[in-house]
Amino acid sequence: MSSNRQDAWSQDEDVILAEVVLRHIREGGTQLKAFEEVGRKLSRTSAACGFRWNSFVRKQYKSGIELAKKQRKQSKKHTPLLKNHPQDEDASLNLIQMEPGQNVHDSFSMGSMIQYLQRAEEAVINEETVKKENSQLREQISQLTAKHQEAETELKELKSKFTLLEEDHKSLLTIFEKARKMALLQGNEEKVKFQMDKNGNLQRVNK
Repeated sequence: MSSNRQDAWSQDEDVILAEVVLRHIREGGTQLKAFEEVGRKLSRTSAACGFRWNSFVRKQYKSGIELAKKQRKQSKKHTPLLKNHPQDEDASLNLIQMEPGQNVHDSFSMGSMIQYLQRAEEAVINEETVKKENSQLREQISQLTAKHQEAETELKELKSKFTLLEEDHKSLLTIFEKARKMALLQGNEEKVKFQMDKNGNLQRVNK
């Protein structure tokens, strides 16, 4: 078989191309290495494999690419999904991405697919939980912000009232001091009586 085939790509070849590229993405490899591997399997040039991927196949596997990238990041911190069945993992990805009428890869395992879907469901539930908690926290922050504003307004009012009371207190002390001095000037406090007029001034009243 020639290494420079010019015939059209079959559906099975597109599946193999997608499997290899997605595996390289998950494992942190390069697309160039993936195209070279596919080229050896299909007796095509790596350039032809790259052109087929970029012009057609990649568009059919957008969600699979995003998932593979996420798995690549997670593999640095956690054990990769379906660690003991990498071929089954590839098959499960293909089943999600395949168009109606495509054939499932021979290595596909129903058990691994169920496990994969269960993990995906758990991830969705966790994401919804985080969103719900974030929404509750935002609501709490909004309520606390409103209470804080109310407290600041109340504090300003109390400060204003305190200032007025302080001024009244000083005025009363001044009045008492004046009364004391006037009584001393008379020489006999028992015979002197004071009363406040309507303007707030003290007047001496003789007994």
